[in-house]
Amino acid sequence: MKNIQVIDGADNCVYDIFAATDEEFTLVFPEGTNVAFINEVYERHPEKTLDEAFTKIWSRPVRKCNTMGIHGTLFYELDHKKQYYPTRRDEEAVNPDGTRLRSLVGPD
Repeated sequence: MKNIQVIDGADNCVYDIFAATDEEFTLVFPEGTNVAFINEVYERHPEKTLDEAFTKIWSRPVRKCNTMGIHGTLFYELDHKKQYYPTRRDEEAVNPDGTRLRSLVGPD
């Protein structure tokens, strides 16, 4: 199982984490990525397939204190953040001018 943290645009968002099977994770995050935006996810796959996968994912919340890593971040209603993740990899996040957001990235 892989953990997905959900970042929602709502003011009362609590950044929940959910467990996904490898197959479900791959539906949300294309190979080599770990950042996704929900509208792009729905552009890549049939709605019915994704709705079924998300129903399963949402049924597997993970308490943060029990989380053994976060494997992907899924953004809802935050399209303005796309500019920071042009490669859709968290480790490669950049400022609008192209400079890296992190000076050092630790081991995976």
